[in-house]
Amino acid sequence: MHGEDLIRRLAVALAIGLLVGAERHWREREEAPGRRTAGVRTFALVGLSGGVVAALAAPLGPLGAAMLLSAGLFAMMAALLPFALREAEAEGRFSATSLVAAIGTYVLGALAVSGEAPAAGAAAVAMTAVLAARESLHELMARITWAELRSAILLLSMTLVALPLVPDAPIDWLAGVNPHKVWMLAILLAGVSFLGYLGIKLGGAHRGLLLAGAAGGLVSSTAVTLSNATAAAKGGPATGLASGALVAGAVSCLRTAGLALLVAPETGRVLWPALLAAGAGMAVVAALLARRHDSVADGPAAPGNPFEIGTVLRLALLLGGVGAAAKFGAERLGSGAVLLIAAVTGLTDVDAITLSVAPLAPGTITAAIAAQAVAVAVASNILAKAGYALALGSAGYARWFALGSLAGLGAGAALMVALPP
Repeated sequence: MHGEDLIRRLAVALAIGLLVGAERHWREREEAPGRRTAGVRTFALVGLSGGVVAALAAPLGPLGAAMLLSAGLFAMMAALLPFALREAEAEGRFSATSLVAAIGTYVLGALAVSGEAPAAGAAAVAMTAVLAARESLHELMARITWAELRSAILLLSMTLVALPLVPDAPIDWLAGVNPHKVWMLAILLAGVSFLGYLGIKLGGAHRGLLLAGAAGGLVSSTAVTLSNATAAAKGGPATGLASGALVAGAVSCLRTAGLALLVAPETGRVLWPALLAAGAGMAVVAALLARRHDSVADGPAAPGNPFEIGTVLRLALLLGGVGAAAKFGAERLGSGAVLLIAAVTGLTDVDAITLSVAPLAPGTITAAIAAQAVAVAVASNILAKAGYALALGSAGYARWFALGSLAGLGAGAALMVALPP
């Protein structure tokens, strides 16, 4: 390691110690000198020491370097531990945060010299942020319920543990269904449910549902519709949940229009007025339902559990089955029946038609036919969601969602009929 590079890395190790030490010192700034175990100077020296020990260990090989770094770490702990114990006894508290922060500072100082200095600096910033957020984190843990914590852990497990293990390829004996995509849908359903729960809890049953619906519509309006349907079936506010699902549908229409303009500008220019009208129709009904929800108490503001894994999996399997049926129908109909394929595929996925059919214009098909195919897929998807709402939601939810869906379909169809054949 060259001299200039070593100096730069040691400077990073020192900066790491100063950063962590500044936060630790600030918390005990009222203490007189000599009344705290470790402040900004001590942490700066700990970080720099980790960097120096790492520099000395570099020529010793893997085993020798590990032994020297471990010896340095134990020496640092032996120096700090007696003072930490005396300070804790004098103040009558039980906390190992400063000692653990010192260990982390030493390790990151060593990493800055022996490994990736930018990564060590980023980790130091993250560690300091966690230390500085003590009050906020303690308040969060005091307010969070076990159901919320369990749901968050389950959602992370579904995403980070299970998802990489699920095969990402169509399986013949499952009618060509891709298990990875089905599991992704389960994660999406759970995430939308959790997002809706947090939206209701933080913003109230009115604003929270609308915001959650708008955010979910950017990803999957079907997931929002299904999630809200199950919440309504459990006694949730039918009008509020329906307004959130309709907002998701309106956002989805705008998203599809933007996607079409991006991948196939000529098709998008033909299509966007109809999709804009459809989105506006659903948004108007959603706004009316939201106002009605302000004055009508039609259920509890939030479910007791952010999401239930059994319900999420059943809904994901339902959509997986519909997707398999759609694929089977499309293969039997043949590639030439563009509109029929769009109608079948749109039962579960609008993006597939938007990304595959829209770019065919104006070479293979006309822009009008491509636009009609996307519009048919959107209409099929809206009707499918209305069916899901009827099958899985409460009567009130299904009724209000169907009303908004018909308004959107009518507004969009009024403009689509003006398209040339």
